[in-house]
Amino acid sequence: MKAQYIRAMDAIHAACLFIAGACLVIITTIVPYGVFTRYALNSAASWPEPMATLLMIVLCFLSAVVCYREHLHIGVGVLPAFLDGPAKKALGWFLEVCMLATNLFMLVWGIKLVEATWYQGIAEFPIVTAGMAYLPIPIGGALTALFVIERFLTQAFFAEPQPETVSQISPE
Repeated sequence: MKAQYIRAMDAIHAACLFIAGACLVIITTIVPYGVFTRYALNSAASWPEPMATLLMIVLCFLSAVVCYREHLHIGVGVLPAFLDGPAKKALGWFLEVCMLATNLFMLVWGIKLVEATWYQGIAEFPIVTAGMAYLPIPIGGALTALFVIERFLTQAFFAEPQPETVSQISPE
């Protein structure tokens, strides 16, 4: 059952990565289009900027989900580095429980936010409501909670990121 759950999380991870990548490609296509229509054609299109904003919301939440699963999220490794054995494992469990609580908060209150704003229209996109724009919040919370459960199953609390997920370009 554990292996099946991890395979399912692999599929969700790949889907999140694909959708986030597609959002990035679309954003980088429509923003220059908006600039072109505004300055070259002197007739600004009204939709590229709000569309880019909505796609950026999706991109951010799904990218955060991917980064969490790949151990690329921000974490302070000083305390775990000084701990060994049961203390390190207890700290890992505590941090993941906190992470689960945070994501369940995002799920529950995100759903309430979506419900409260579901019928508020967005001027530039009449068929898209503000509630739809807020959907990435509970979805991101739910997906990250699933990855937290995976981390509970694997107990890979302080794993290093895989080399292929980290840029090899030096910031110097």
